[in-house]
Amino acid sequence: MSEELQRLDPAVCLTLLQQVAVGRIAWAQDDGTVTVLPVNFVMDGETVVFATAPGAKLEAVRGGRPLTFEADDLEPALRTAWSILITGHADIVTDPSETERLRKLPLTPWIHSPKDSFVRLTPRHISGRRIPLHPGGVTTEHINPTNDST
Repeated sequence: MSEELQRLDPAVCLTLLQQVAVGRIAWAQDDGTVTVLPVNFVMDGETVVFATAPGAKLEAVRGGRPLTFEADDLEPALRTAWSILITGHADIVTDPSETERLRKLPLTPWIHSPKDSFVRLTPRHISGRRIPLHPGGVTTEHINPTNDST
């Protein structure tokens, strides 16, 4: 098995994104300052959808800032991982019937707070990479539960 970084095609990237629920959304301000914030998300076809409350994310979208979305997954014991980047244009979903449809998607926030707005990120560019499985990366320890060290 090759130990080199593997490039992933967009279709594989979109499939992998369906396996995780948390990613990060990033954008740059006029002064070059970059903001990166975590979001719970769900894939809706080929678009990334997240719910948000008023604040920095909504202001970035309203301001027409290009967004970058990143999500990943890793397994330290096996020394394998993947990472996906999506850049594109984001819109606030305003159509009531579309908002109602999105409410039914399996979008599970970690914090239950009022998040009345849905944002849809339509990809302009999708890229991904994977660190393949490295054999021999697992170590096990055996602990004797009957040993009393007190």
